[in-house]
Amino acid sequence: MNSIEDMDWAPSSPSDQPTKELFSIGDLAEEFQITTRTIRFYEDKGLLAPQRISGVRAYNKRDRARLMLILRGKRLGFSLDVIAEYLSLYDADPTQVAQLNHLDQQVSTAIKTLKQQRIDLEHTLDELDEIHDKVRRALDGKDADPQQ
Repeated sequence: MNSIEDMDWAPSSPSDQPTKELFSIGDLAEEFQITTRTIRFYEDKGLLAPQRISGVRAYNKRDRARLMLILRGKRLGFSLDVIAEYLSLYDADPTQVAQLNHLDQQVSTAIKTLKQQRIDLEHTLDELDEIHDKVRRALDGKDADPQQ
């Protein structure tokens, strides 16, 4: 992996690669189907830093890639703090070893957490199924004798 743009989160087909060098906030909002307010929120958090050209926000390809990573991280359940740390490691370590180690640790933790949640959910569903069956049997008995 040579850069943040090479991560599998970036567009994979050449037709998905933008041909533009700069993007407006509206361009990115439309492309990623988010609001401009969301993009400004990420700016306020220091995750994006667009250029200002005649007072207008101008995002480059790197900003676009960072936004893509932010949105992917959020979809995967990572906090903005974790995403910010991941992005800052990219700037600090051109080899991206620290960034990849950080990502590996965060993904491993998320997998462990989700697997435990799945087990807990399956237990809860089993218990609810059991209660549901008992309630249905009790109701069947009550339906047979309207005096009860």
